[in-house]
This record gives sequence, C-alpha cells and structure tokens, in this order.
Amino acid sequence: MKPKITFEDFSKIDLRIGTIIAVEDFPKARKPAYQLTIDFGDLGVKKSSAQITQRYTKDDLIGKQITAIVNFKKKQIANFFSECLVLGIENNKQEIVLLQSSKLNIKNGTQVS
Repeated sequence: MKPKITFEDFSKIDLRIGTIIAVEDFPKARKPAYQLTIDFGDLGVKKSSAQITQRYTKDDLIGKQITAIVNFKKKQIANFFSECLVLGIENNKQEIVLLQSSKLNIKNGTQVS
C-alpha cells in the first residue's frame, strides 16, 4: 500500500476526460505501446504513450473517451514526449483496461471530481 496523502495532495491532480483522435505504433518503446493523440477540448490536444496494445487495436481506440491526468510534466520516452497519463487498470490477463466514464459523449476537457 502506498503512503497516505492529504486532500490537498489529491487536489493537485488534474483528471480530465478526453477523446483519442489518432493512434500510432511506437516501435522504439521498451514494452509494446501506442502513441496516442487526445483531444481535451479547451485544454487542447495532448500526446501520451500507452501500453495497451494487448487489449486494443488502433481502430478500437479512435473516438474512445478516456480519463487522464493532464498536469504532469512532459516525460521523454525514447524519441517521444508524453504530455499526460492515460489511466487504466490491469486485468487478470495482465492487460491494461482503460478507465472511462459509464456515460457516453462527455464534453472533452471535463474535469473528473
């Protein structure tokens, strides 16, 4: 278990809903991954690397709404800069399953609270 945090610590995390608008293979990643381009509405478009190739095809991902942390500093992964962290959980097959809203068509950029 990780250390306990305060509500103030949690409030620093900016969780938003976005829609994947482009997906590219990422052959230079150490583990199989995609390079995602995600539309966050008024926050703009951000890129992310995601190790979700076992569960999702590129076609599956286009138009899919996801949840991401959008206020991380950029992180360089090989020759790519990831600007946000797409959230998911590992299932019993050790595949990453994306976290997403149960309601469809939420406005891009909507803050998760």
